[in-house]
Amino acid sequence: MKWLLLLLGLVVLSECMVKVPLRKVKPLRDRLREDGKLKEFLEKYNVDPATKYYPSMYAQVSNEPMTNYMDMQYCGTVSIGTPPQQFNVQFDTGSSNFWVPSVYCNSYACSNHNKFNPSSSSTFQSTGQSMSAGYGTGSMTGVFAYDTLQVGSLSISNQIFGVAYTEANFFYQMPFDGILGLAYPSLAADRATPVFDNMWSQGLLSQDLFSVYLSEQGDSGSVVTFGGYDTSYFSGTMNWIPLSSESYWQITVESVTMNGNVVACNGGCQAIVDTGTSLLAGTSSGIANIQSAIGAYQNSNGEVSVNCNSMGSLPDIVFTINGVQYPVPASAYINQNYCTTYLQSTPAGFWILGDVFMRGYYTVFDRAGNYVGLAPIA
Repeated sequence: MKWLLLLLGLVVLSECMVKVPLRKVKPLRDRLREDGKLKEFLEKYNVDPATKYYPSMYAQVSNEPMTNYMDMQYCGTVSIGTPPQQFNVQFDTGSSNFWVPSVYCNSYACSNHNKFNPSSSSTFQSTGQSMSAGYGTGSMTGVFAYDTLQVGSLSISNQIFGVAYTEANFFYQMPFDGILGLAYPSLAADRATPVFDNMWSQGLLSQDLFSVYLSEQGDSGSVVTFGGYDTSYFSGTMNWIPLSSESYWQITVESVTMNGNVVACNGGCQAIVDTGTSLLAGTSSGIANIQSAIGAYQNSNGEVSVNCNSMGSLPDIVFTINGVQYPVPASAYINQNYCTTYLQSTPAGFWILGDVFMRGYYTVFDRAGNYVGLAPIA
């Protein structure tokens, strides 16, 4: 444009005035309309001038229903590819990668799960880069790829995910096909961008947070809400707890008490809030102290049990976090049918506030402020 203006200026100033006829160019929209390509162009490039000035108008809050599988896993349905292929995934705040089995997986664990077929998706793009992910109960290997992901009402374009080639046998028993990690990018293998980060960066969410409600066994209504939280799920005040590390959803616990006596975390300890862990896990000394306090013993099956007649009188396990007490009653940490505990020691050096804890508290995971919000279930 600058050279054209300069040229026109020279022409005007020239002693030999020459009139240069300008050809009228038809607007792009008119040309596309005449060629029958206007609709295709608008759909492909989403030509909407309002998105430049008001991107929040197109953001939303999306609810993803989850099914409670015997208080062990909470899973929901997502779709990958064009046309969409459906998968049941565990929404896991204790990891960051997203992966599903593929048709190339010959592992025993893949034999009874839905498998992604890359050749059936017109939007699939393989990177050829290998990936692996490990969990407390098993691992997987595969390659990274990109495709369109549908979660609830959200369509996430160019989402990187793992196409699994091998899976540990443990996953055969699981009700989910794959895992969708919701922790921070620093935990992701090869720093692959997590699903939630893409939801936010693509302007799909009204707020940079998500929330989780976990129902009791036999009850419906479990849900992960992207972009907001629902006050009808909790009572009282939402307490906001600053993260102590931005990798896991990690917070500081000031103490763990029973009947007013400190049984663990004397002077403070670290804990992560993890939807992907069904139990309440802690340091070996802390769990041993709790088991001693409730008179637990190892039964013939190797499980840790309590006297069934004493269950009604067992004390709460109380976590004090950011000055607020969060009691976990015996009805939550004891299997009422078998009188066994949902407690487990871990060598990790921190506590894991898994589903046993979270069923009692509506939880908000706030990426904008790096907080975990907790409030008692309504």
